[in-house]
Amino acid sequence: MGCDVASNHVGRDTAPCMDLTHAAILGILEGLTEFIPVSSTGHLVLASHWLGGAQTGPAKQATDAFDIVIQAGAWLACVVHYLPLLRRRVADAMGREKDARARAQRLFTGLALAFVPIALIGKLFGKAIKAQLFHPGPVAVALAVGGVAMIGLDWLARRRATDRPLEDLRLRDAAAIGLAQCAALVPGMSRSMATLAGGMLCGLTPAAAADFSFLLAIPVLGAATGYETLKEWRVLWHGVGPAALAVGLGAAFVVGWAAIAGFLRVLGKVGLWPFGVYRIAVAVLVWQVLT
Repeated sequence: MGCDVASNHVGRDTAPCMDLTHAAILGILEGLTEFIPVSSTGHLVLASHWLGGAQTGPAKQATDAFDIVIQAGAWLACVVHYLPLLRRRVADAMGREKDARARAQRLFTGLALAFVPIALIGKLFGKAIKAQLFHPGPVAVALAVGGVAMIGLDWLARRRATDRPLEDLRLRDAAAIGLAQCAALVPGMSRSMATLAGGMLCGLTPAAAADFSFLLAIPVLGAATGYETLKEWRVLWHGVGPAALAVGLGAAFVVGWAAIAGFLRVLGKVGLWPFGVYRIAVAVLVWQVLT
């Protein structure tokens, strides 16, 4: 079985398969950071750079594709964690109780509505964003900007009533969260941060905003990883290798499942400000060391 990646045809300008330790580190990092507001993509870009990954050519193409595809492990973790809730809402949507049916249908409609903006903008500008911004400098700037936003959002949440549960989600709230999510296309901004901020600014409780953010990850991550796998499967197979893919996906699943439950507990106890401080600290470190 070959283990090369080519820029135009497999077999030219080759690069070796990804080291399994490298794949495991990236998988753990993906699972740990996908569901907390610190940017999984930004951390993966930085980790690949720090681990000595190629910055140009087919090897970087393989690493960039791997960084997106291993999100499938985190996607599966999210599905498993929220499966009981999804089963209840599906049952409610098909049930006879009028209010429960309306709430469930509004939730699923809201998820579909929130998915549309990032799908359209990602399709139109995703390639340009990947080419221009998947580098330490832009990631550091995005981490710092998002860190300040997290601290400000935490301050606002402590002074403004955010008491609406997930059941009170309105379709206009879902649309606003979907638009906010588009900021996550910039590596370092964080999909979790953007959707949390959008939900809380719409008046949802932090817990409700987090639940909607994680539920929205199911169609978003599913679409992103599925599209990237279909588009880059040759690059992944020959430049990353099936063993490294399996290791990365497995690590992302196990760590991601634990991270969801852990983040929800931390969010309820201390709020968002520690994540903002962390983002700013990482941004300063990255700017000094890698730029």
